[in-house]
Amino acid sequence: MSTESGPAAAHGRSSEHKAAQRRAVRLEWTTIAVLLVTVAAVYLVSGQSQAMKVAWIEDSLSLLPPIAFLIAARVAHRAPSSHFPYGYHRAVGIGHLVAGVALLAMGLFLVVDSGSGLLAGERPPLGVVEIGGQVIWVGWLMVAVMALSCVGPVILGRMKAAPAETLHDKVLYADADMNRADWKTGIATIVGVLGIGMGLWWADAAAALVVSVSILRDGWANVSGAIQGLADARPTRFDGTDPHPLVHEIDEVLDGVDWADDHGARVRDEGHVFHVEAFLVPADGQQVTVEMLAAVRRRLTDLSWKLQDVVVTVVAEVHDTHRPS
Repeated sequence: MSTESGPAAAHGRSSEHKAAQRRAVRLEWTTIAVLLVTVAAVYLVSGQSQAMKVAWIEDSLSLLPPIAFLIAARVAHRAPSSHFPYGYHRAVGIGHLVAGVALLAMGLFLVVDSGSGLLAGERPPLGVVEIGGQVIWVGWLMVAVMALSCVGPVILGRMKAAPAETLHDKVLYADADMNRADWKTGIATIVGVLGIGMGLWWADAAAALVVSVSILRDGWANVSGAIQGLADARPTRFDGTDPHPLVHEIDEVLDGVDWADDHGARVRDEGHVFHVEAFLVPADGQQVTVEMLAAVRRRLTDLSWKLQDVVVTVVAEVHDTHRPS
């Protein structure tokens, strides 16, 4: 059996990975700064509007993914220890789960709260305010703040997509996806506020319900993806859609081993990196040496820096679950 793990296996990190990591950290700190300003602004003009209250809560919850990413990014790169022999890469998945559970719980609460407000026929009063000697309807301030609050997160969300793919970071991708969808929250809230101004008392609660369902959907998607990762499901792309290409590339390398009659592999998503257990069935009469296994291991680790921990061994037979779908 031949193994490789730790820093020696992460040979490709010096350029692409480190650059993407630095860019992601900068973007997340920028996101936190933008969200803090947004949360304060929305709170100041929210009044008694249910839609504005829900938008404020969503903006506050949007702080969770970037905070989870920054904590996980710091913890994940610690060296393995005797107590954590696989390292701390699972911190990424744990951060993903924590953020997802918070979103899911708050989404459920807000759906019930908004729905009950709609059924009860609550009519939020929106008054006026005097600014510079001019009397202005509070609703216009709400509309202006919500319109401006959408711009930063949407731009930042698009900028995070590339490093999320490079790092294979599902927390960062989930954060980017939520940011890119913020314009929907803004539009729903604006429609609700304008509805109040037009005398449509139900528009505010309906808009709040729409935003609440969006939070609930984000929470469910994040919890589902995080649980699958922590439960060692077959690795998928950073967006959780298709099987990760490395799964098939590993199979192609093993298929090219001329002294083996059959092969298979188990690939575990540890967060940013993968743990690989490769199995080879030697041909009849073939004597396998440590050098032969080490050569296969090197070919696998050369595929990507993501293959952080690789084990290559010989077996009598390969189970069907060890083959790519």
